[in-house]
Amino acid sequence: MPLQLSDKVLSLAAQAQAELRSQFDRIDAIAEENTRKVLAAFQKHRVAEGYFAGTTGYGYDDQGRDKLDEIYADIFGTEDALVRIQFVNGTHAITCALFGALKPGDILVSAVGAPYDTLLGVIGVVPKGHGSLMEYGVEYRQVELLDNAPDKAGLAAAVRDPRVKAVLIQRSKGYSTRSSLSVAEIGELCAVVRQNNPDAAILVDNCYGEFVETTEPTQAGADLVVGSLIKNPGGGLAPAGGYIAGRRDLVEGAAMRLTAPGIGRECGASLGNNRSLYQGLFLAPHTTAQAVKTAVFAARMMELLGYKTEPASDAVRHDIIQMIHFGSPEPLKRFCKGIQFGAPVDSYVTPEPWDMPGYDCQVIMAAGAFIQGASIELSCDAPMREPYTAYLQGGLTYESGKAGVLLAVEELLKER
Repeated sequence: MPLQLSDKVLSLAAQAQAELRSQFDRIDAIAEENTRKVLAAFQKHRVAEGYFAGTTGYGYDDQGRDKLDEIYADIFGTEDALVRIQFVNGTHAITCALFGALKPGDILVSAVGAPYDTLLGVIGVVPKGHGSLMEYGVEYRQVELLDNAPDKAGLAAAVRDPRVKAVLIQRSKGYSTRSSLSVAEIGELCAVVRQNNPDAAILVDNCYGEFVETTEPTQAGADLVVGSLIKNPGGGLAPAGGYIAGRRDLVEGAAMRLTAPGIGRECGASLGNNRSLYQGLFLAPHTTAQAVKTAVFAARMMELLGYKTEPASDAVRHDIIQMIHFGSPEPLKRFCKGIQFGAPVDSYVTPEPWDMPGYDCQVIMAAGAFIQGASIELSCDAPMREPYTAYLQGGLTYESGKAGVLLAVEELLKER
């Protein structure tokens, strides 16, 4: 039986898509350039069938795993990279990067306000269990936003202390309402840090931003970028994992935290997943473009219904996340219900707010994905607190992402 969509919703969809042609052309052009970059890296490193074989046990001499490190370093324009399925999520990868870059007595500065909720426990700002950075003697400071934007003067003052050894820049908005940062804006923040503390390592949480632009933060001055393979760079095929790319000493430091000092990157079996990681990376520019198109379409649909969105549908994108401000809990929950109904997996489930680990309030999450928690697949989540803003992301194909958005709009209109 076909999806049940009303004439009103289909008419709005036709209007929205017609108005987005220039946006879609721009997104396709970025995907084409990034695809050429990835293909060139595969050719340069002579990717062969033999690299897809996996290892078990210790994972010694995993040629495919080690070659993928080199390819990531090439694509991100860095000295080194670490791509491992042993990273359980983006937070884990960022944690390893931070612990690898900092020692007791050092200071960590967050450049754009508080980082993503799950990192607050890692830093120790909120008590989430034994082993935080602050518990190990790392001091933490954050530069608050100024008019909901980065405060460059405040950042300059914060990093002048010679004990500041690492600066964290979060590219995505997370659950805040600020705009996500462009690579150019990250470059400006990197320049501020360099001018005031040349020795501080600049780490960028790159989650949701890979391949949305034609360059990455490490090509604009960052020392390290970190992300999750079940977001953009995994292309919807990576079953788990994360990556770290950047300065060789920082990558090595993170590897020692992922495994153990003296072992580092030498161990870590790929367990037959190399093919999926290679193929996912190859598809990543295209898959990311599909997610960006889905976000742009969702923004325009919701604008036509009178909702406030950020970014607006005509804005240039810097990550795959779309904010939709509902103002109250009920329409937010209905929208998430519709997104869940548009999923290929668990479409019959009704999402409800729950106490999700790592968050300070209940979170509602619509996510019917082939890979559990994969944010490159269509999903929508929101903290159940004012201003009741939904964060939509993903879409393996624009066609399926569009269908999910239409079903969410249909659910909203039922109650009007």
